[in-house]
Amino acid sequence: MSDDLDPETVASALLASIGVLVRRVRQVPVEGGLTLPERGALAQLDRSGPTTSSALARDAQITAQSMGATLGALQARGLVERQRDPDDGRRVVLSVTDAGRQALRDKRNARAELIAGALTGGAFTPAELERLAATAPLLQRLAQSI
Repeated sequence: MSDDLDPETVASALLASIGVLVRRVRQVPVEGGLTLPERGALAQLDRSGPTTSSALARDAQITAQSMGATLGALQARGLVERQRDPDDGRRVVLSVTDAGRQALRDKRNARAELIAGALTGGAFTPAELERLAATAPLLQRLAQSI
């Protein structure tokens, strides 16, 4: 195996390039979109299902106060809702509303459009586009194996 195909070298190159891509895409503002903390909290809540603010804060490794402020802003925009826990009426659980799910889809669509625009801007040859298309399932499989 050549040095170029050493797994540690490949891993380092992938981490660096994917990291740059993700940071660049996240930096582009979407009109009427979510802030980074809002998007993170909303996506986490969407993945985990109904849960408490403190559990979300713990998972995100931020203070309960910070998460509370973020969730308050999301609730004010109708993107999350609070309800009494059916198992423990003293607790309040949060869940994503339909509008919250739509906001997440809009953000994902805007990012996909951003990348599609970069791919169609003439910076990539048809052969390179084919290589990128073939790489996507491999990256998915890599992510699933971690």
